[in-house]
Amino acid sequence: MSRRAMNAAGRLLLVEMVLPLGDTPHPGKILDMTMLVSMGGQERTEVEYASLLSKAGFRVTNVVPTSSAASIVEAVTA
Repeated sequence: MSRRAMNAAGRLLLVEMVLPLGDTPHPGKILDMTMLVSMGGQERTEVEYASLLSKAGFRVTNVVPTSSAASIVEAVTA
């Protein structure tokens, strides 16, 4: 989906594991290593999501933790 296809007031919601900075334990860090080794993928920090999404024309407005290891990353068109 292209950002241009979104309504100007639309929001993009991603349900992802957002890694904490530093040595804080998080289940996503194990998944990060598994993805890196097996598929060449990675989990990201909030800063890394903001950078990635800005390249696609979005601006991160909020990261909402949930009771699970996943968070909701909210972004709007920049």
